[in-house]
Amino acid sequence: MRAPGVVHHGTWRRRAAYRRALWSGAEVLVTVGVVLLLLVAHQLWWTNRQARHGAERKVQALEREWGTPAQGDAAPDASAGSGTDGGGSGDGKATGGQAAGRQAASGSGGGSGQAQPRWSQAYAVLRIPRLSLQVPVAEGVSKTGVLNKGYVGHYKGTQQPGQAGNFALAGHRNTHGEPFRYLPRLRRGDTITVETKAAVYTYTVDRTLPQTSARDVGVIRPVPRSTVRPSYGYSRPGYYITLTTCTPEYTSRYRMAVWGKLTSVRPR
Repeated sequence: MRAPGVVHHGTWRRRAAYRRALWSGAEVLVTVGVVLLLLVAHQLWWTNRQARHGAERKVQALEREWGTPAQGDAAPDASAGSGTDGGGSGDGKATGGQAAGRQAASGSGGGSGQAQPRWSQAYAVLRIPRLSLQVPVAEGVSKTGVLNKGYVGHYKGTQQPGQAGNFALAGHRNTHGEPFRYLPRLRRGDTITVETKAAVYTYTVDRTLPQTSARDVGVIRPVPRSTVRPSYGYSRPGYYITLTTCTPEYTSRYRMAVWGKLTSVRPR
């Protein structure tokens, strides 16, 4: 039979070891939690701050290059074109779209005559008054070279502003400037302008595809129509713009798309 003092001493040592283990575990958990919070703060705050600041400077640089003052106001009025464009008719051939398209194709708006941008080059400014958004448009949709800078990326192989077909763009919905975070707020009739060195192109929002597969390439084809949800899209050639982003928020599982039609071209 062991002496009571020995038993008491052994029990105390075990309890002290348990306390040290619990304390060490708690310290590890707190440290991991702090690191995770810092990572979240970096993604949700710091990357946004950096990207937005960089995007604003690029817009100002483009405007200086084009010889125009900084613009933070709404796009030029396109009500005349949008009123005759037919909205959801889907044929892309109504009067407003035709007139703007002919002007762009003629070269007066620079639609078909503009030089092909270099990869990752910022060459245009996208403005959406309803979203209080103005952001550079760059060639390509790479994350490091374009999207993570807070820019909107142009899908290579789709048309340029003002050209017949589909001028298709992508942008982050969350983090890195998140220019398309509020894309679901766009409504039919809202205006979207794309300003280049040659002209200002105004598109009018016509349709929205709330959710589709990330591999639904139909939404950026020259005549945009979803291959996953064929009831969404168009059936005839026209002058279109497509804005795409991830959905739901904070995921990249699906995509949403907003489509518009060209309704006016104003040469610079």
